[in-house]
Amino acid sequence: MKWTVRKFRAAKGGEPMGLVTAYDYITARMAARAGVPLVLVGDSLATTALGFSTTLPATMDAMVHHAEAVRRGAPDALVVGDMPFLSYATVPDALKNAGRFMREAGCDAVKLEGGVPRAEAIRALVQEGIPVQAHIGLQPQSVKSTGYAVRGKTPEDIAALERDIDAVAAAGAFSVVLECVMPDVAAALTKRVDIPTIGVGSGSACDAQYLVLADLLGLGDGPAPKFAKQYASLADTAAEAIARYRADVAQRAFPDAGHTY
Repeated sequence: MKWTVRKFRAAKGGEPMGLVTAYDYITARMAARAGVPLVLVGDSLATTALGFSTTLPATMDAMVHHAEAVRRGAPDALVVGDMPFLSYATVPDALKNAGRFMREAGCDAVKLEGGVPRAEAIRALVQEGIPVQAHIGLQPQSVKSTGYAVRGKTPEDIAALERDIDAVAAAGAFSVVLECVMPDVAAALTKRVDIPTIGVGSGSACDAQYLVLADLLGLGDGPAPKFAKQYASLADTAAEAIARYRADVAQRAFPDAGHTY
């Protein structure tokens, strides 16, 4: 059954949902087979799939290209395109680039980072029929100015998060990511709004959780982030399989008669 924005929003307060970030047809098919309701085509594409050290080099062309593949791989999931760095610096930019995700890639919604400063863009997108997932707390596209730190440790920080979540909810966002927020604060924010919250390292009280599929499956080179739990070690399995293949070729055991025309 196809997941829609309306269905996802109505799931708030129910059984917590496990969501993933994927970048291509193969990984999207894995998510689809597992029944994942929402797949984010994240700008973490830049670090996880393209080898960059930050998410900033992700371009609209690259994001749309990969979102198209994910759409084909997960036809029943709610597919969200992550707006890359500077693609929504102005409202006209946001409308143009979000439109590309919807028209060219077949996405169901877009995600953008920021609270109060992005309310105008969220409202403009929603008014044009483009569903928006907001993202507050730690915002990876801004870490060069804000740094990596847990949000919600001080009264001032909590008040800022409350203003942000109120602003994005009022602007019409259908859900909101809470990244690297103190768990008790994330729990309070989840109760504060009538839209689903999606946690990234923010505790179990959120309505849903995000994990990058490469972290979940153990496909990366280095250690996964603190908030990511590794459920498999597929990179090791794949490397061992490739090594066995190379050994078979070296010994002329492959191809054998059963694998030759």
